[in-house]
Amino acid sequence: MRVAICGAGIAGLALANRLAANGITVVLLERAPGPRPQGYLIDFFGPGYDAIAQMGLLPAIERFGYRIDEASLVDDTGKCRARISYSRFAEAVDGKLISVLRPDLERVLRESLPTSVDLRFATTVTTIANESNGVRVTLDDGTELAADLLVGADGVHSAVRGHTFGADDRFVRHLGLHTAAFQYPDPRPGTDNRITLTDTVDRQIGHYALRDGRVAVFAVHRAPDPGLPADPRAKIVDTYASLAPEVIRHCPDDFYYDQVAQVIMPAWSRGRVVLIGDAAHAVSLLAGQGASLGIGGAFVLADRLSRLPIDAALTDYERLWRPVVLGRQRAGRAGARWFLPRSRWELVVRRQALRLADLPWLSRVAAARITGKPTTLITDLAGA
Repeated sequence: MRVAICGAGIAGLALANRLAANGITVVLLERAPGPRPQGYLIDFFGPGYDAIAQMGLLPAIERFGYRIDEASLVDDTGKCRARISYSRFAEAVDGKLISVLRPDLERVLRESLPTSVDLRFATTVTTIANESNGVRVTLDDGTELAADLLVGADGVHSAVRGHTFGADDRFVRHLGLHTAAFQYPDPRPGTDNRITLTDTVDRQIGHYALRDGRVAVFAVHRAPDPGLPADPRAKIVDTYASLAPEVIRHCPDDFYYDQVAQVIMPAWSRGRVVLIGDAAHAVSLLAGQGASLGIGGAFVLADRLSRLPIDAALTDYERLWRPVVLGRQRAGRAGARWFLPRSRWELVVRRQALRLADLPWLSRVAAARITGKPTTLITDLAGA
C-alpha cells in the first residue's frame, strides 16, 4: 500500500510514523519550505498522550517539556485576581500531562520518522483525481503522484478538503475570535514556572518564560469577522499595545495569526481521500487537546489501515474516532462564553468560579470538566 499525506504538522507526522512502522509506503508532502518555528505552549494529555506512549516517544517529548505550576490572571496593576493550579489538572489525568511547545512536539515526531518516509517540503498539491481504486495528485512542479490513499492533514484551511469536499465556508465554524502567538528574546534569567494572563474583557494576552532566554506570547481577542487582517502585526499592535506595551513591542513581522474556529463535517472521507486532525475536526483552542486529538486520530487511522482493506478501514476509523471528537467540540462551544468574557460582570463571575475551582473539594471536579471525558480507545487498540 502507498499512502500520500498532505501536511507535515503534528497529525501528518504521527500518521506517517505509524504507517511506515507498519510497512506501508509513505510520501509526506508539506507546502512550507521547512519546519515552522511558531506555535503555542500546549498542555498535552488525553488520547494523544496514550498514542505517543504506545509509539515509544514519551521520553523524547518529556525532555522538551516545561514545568508549569499555575496560570495566573492579573489585572493592569499586576495583582493576581485568580489562579489555576496545574497540579489539579495532572491529578485529573493521572499525571499524564506534559506542557510542551508545539514546534518541539513536531520536532520529536519528525526526527522519529522511519527513513523510508519520503518527506518533501515546499511541495503543493494542485489537482486531485479521486478514483475508485486509488488517487492521482498533481504537484506544483508538474509531476504526478499515484497512491492508494490520500490523507489531508493540512489544517483548518485544508487544501485537500477544499479540492475534495468543497469550500471552507461549508465546514469551518468561526467562533468569533482571532488568536496570535510569537516568541522574543529576553536576557533576564530564570522562570517562575507560571503562565501569566491578563484579566481583561474581549481581549487577553499571556506570556511565559522559555529556556535559552526566550519568552513565548499568545493572544486572543474578539473578532466577529472571520477574515484575517491584511497586516496582522498592525492589528496586534492596535489591539494589545495599551494592554501589554512591553510585550507587544517585541512582536516580529512573521508570526502565527489565525481565526479561532471549529471544523464540522458530516463525513471525513470520500472515495480514496480521507481527512485527519484539524482538517477533519478542529476543536479550537477553546476546547484544547487539538494536538492530542490529531495524534490520537492518526493512531486510530493507521491501526485500521494495518488491519482492514482501505474502504473498511476508513469507515471504522470514523466510527471509532468521531464520538471522541464530538465530545471535545461540544465542550469548546459550551465554554466559549467564559474563555474570554464579554463584560465586567462575566469577568467577575469567571474570577469567582476559578477561585472556587481551586478549593480542594471542588478542584478535581473542575479539572475533570476541563480535561474532558477520558477514553481508553488508544490503549484498547494497542492491546488488541
